Amino acid sequence: MLTWRSRAEQEGAALADVTSFRKYIGGSAANIAVGAARLGLRSAMLTRVVDEPFGHFLLRRLRDEGVDIEGVRLDPARLSGLVTLAVRESDDFPRLFFYRDSADMAFDAADVEPGLVARARAVLVTGSYLSSPSLQAATLRLVEIAKQHDARVVLDLDFRPVLWGLAPIGAGQSMESSSPSFAEALSHILPYCDLVVGTQEEFRAAAASVDTRQALSLLLAQTEACLVVKAGAMGCSVIEGDLTTWSEDQPANPGFPVKVLNSVGAGDGFLAGFLSGWLRHQPLAECARRGNAAGAIVVSRHGCTPAMPTSAELDSFLRRSGQVRRPDQDAELTLLHRVGTRPANPVHLHVLAMDHRWQLEEMAKQAGADPGRIRPLKELLYAGYLRVAASRDDLGLLVDDVYGAAALEAETGSGRWIARSAEVAGVVPLELAGGADTSAWLRSWPADQVVKVIAYWQPSDPDSLVAAQLGGLMRLQQACWSTEHELLVELQAPPGQRYGRGDAALIMQRCYEAGISPEWWKLPP
Repeated sequence: MLTWRSRAEQEGAALADVTSFRKYIGGSAANIAVGAARLGLRSAMLTRVVDEPFGHFLLRRLRDEGVDIEGVRLDPARLSGLVTLAVRESDDFPRLFFYRDSADMAFDAADVEPGLVARARAVLVTGSYLSSPSLQAATLRLVEIAKQHDARVVLDLDFRPVLWGLAPIGAGQSMESSSPSFAEALSHILPYCDLVVGTQEEFRAAAASVDTRQALSLLLAQTEACLVVKAGAMGCSVIEGDLTTWSEDQPANPGFPVKVLNSVGAGDGFLAGFLSGWLRHQPLAECARRGNAAGAIVVSRHGCTPAMPTSAELDSFLRRSGQVRRPDQDAELTLLHRVGTRPANPVHLHVLAMDHRWQLEEMAKQAGADPGRIRPLKELLYAGYLRVAASRDDLGLLVDDVYGAAALEAETGSGRWIARSAEVAGVVPLELAGGADTSAWLRSWPADQVVKVIAYWQPSDPDSLVAAQLGGLMRLQQACWSTEHELLVELQAPPGQRYGRGDAALIMQRCYEAGISPEWWKLPP
């Protein structure tokens, strides 16, 4: 499943009371594909998207995450799927599935790319992709080709009663139901499987049974696969061959105690973590440990795909096993996540800086000219920039929204690097143009606009001034992190002064020691 998701920004609100949402990529298969890629595995998706803005968003996000999209087909007749969800307690996360006749649910057997499947060491299929005859046929063809090429088959049960018509359309959060049709669909896939993963509720649904032990026994009779039973915060059980070591109340592989903010996507994070060990032939206990840790990190954050940890994060969390109760507030994990999930930097970037304001105002004053002429000047500069950009792909633009608003609007969304001034021009210590509520202000900025500020600063500045500069930068960084913007800090000596050898490096060191880690620096020559 590949969808875009809209998550409520108001925590604890019912869906009817939510006033704003945040958009991101989602769907169980997409979550796992991205999670696996972040953990160092090569992943690809077989699905459909539509040739419209949200479909382009999904494809761009997959590419940015390193997921191969060779097998993604464009559907000209359907819209991309959508899930809307509220953020509430872990056992109550209302969500609505807008999947009826969506592009990804129209995937069929003819869409399966044999060459791509032949190159895979393993294929993952999900129970959600069995809710229609055409999807069942596509899944069966996929696993048959995989087995012909000695690939392992992983089944994520991922049972959603609402997609099978077993729950009201407004009850997307419902997870428990009896479904003979689900069990029947699975019976054709299970013989091909090497690994089957699900919750107790999903295993009961898979066997059309009301008893978990009986359900597991029935499934073991249909497949030689290893069964992994997820038990949320308690951890998981790994079953091979028989149930002699399985306990319904005490999983053999304990989970990690963390503060739960949002359980949606936790199972997908678990499976990505498990596969990062399983596909590298690590012991099953280590696979389970990695899965439990990845799931714990995901439940401590908002979102699904955006919350998936990187290898560096997972290693950090495991190294401090049991010590990180609030991954969302852990400075090391937060920085590792920020650094590890940002898009790749261009190798070379040549930026036209035309964000000047007070300097041009001073020039206009000295020349006795109307300051209003600064706007058409910047439009001319931007026109020249576009002439050069027509034959190059390594350009960027730094511009303000006072005199350069026309260029800012035209360049946004171009795919080229762009940064926008955020500071009140010429003020020391740093003061932001958007006022006190920086996060609310930046939330109105397009995501591709890098937030740029100038800090006029000397290593010899008094402690009170340094503290004010650091405080302003820290507040801005927190706002950038919460709104998913990159930050550029420009260092300048105060007017009339110059930096000596090593001065800029000393200031940068002070910033890093204070926990300020911008994505970009703009330094004097």
